[in-house]
Amino acid sequence: MTLICRIGALVAFSVLIIAVLTQVIGRTIGNSPVWTEELTRFALIYLTAFGTGVALMTGDLVNVDVICDALPGDLPRKLRMLASAATAILSIILIPGAVKYVKIGTLQSSPALALPMEFVHFSVLLLLGLLAAFAALRFVLDWAKIEYRPQSASGAEQ
Repeated sequence: MTLICRIGALVAFSVLIIAVLTQVIGRTIGNSPVWTEELTRFALIYLTAFGTGVALMTGDLVNVDVICDALPGDLPRKLRMLASAATAILSIILIPGAVKYVKIGTLQSSPALALPMEFVHFSVLLLLGLLAAFAALRFVLDWAKIEYRPQSASGAEQ
């Protein structure tokens, strides 16, 4: 699952780079294609959708580690479990609304690319599904006391 998300983030980031370069080159030589701004926005949205769950697992999301690290004993792990459970539950609660949002997209198309908006709206459903899955996985790994955070080459936590 992590590999698929990393590949998805890489593809989205590559599309983002190509669209922005096309826009910059277009502005330099005359007119920038109109579709580049829209494609940039969509790529950024998908980059976020694919990257959020992985960032949750690696601890790269904005976090209040200062407070957790200062707590004694097993309390930091229990707080991570609470946060993971809350994130998974909230994501699952929001999924039915995201499904409705995707259905609304079938009635619309993007102005510049004429892309059915259901593909763009699907990113919200993807984000919530991946976030719920990664949060649930993080909860289970913390509960089982299995280390899942990446280690640096020296063996120290990043």
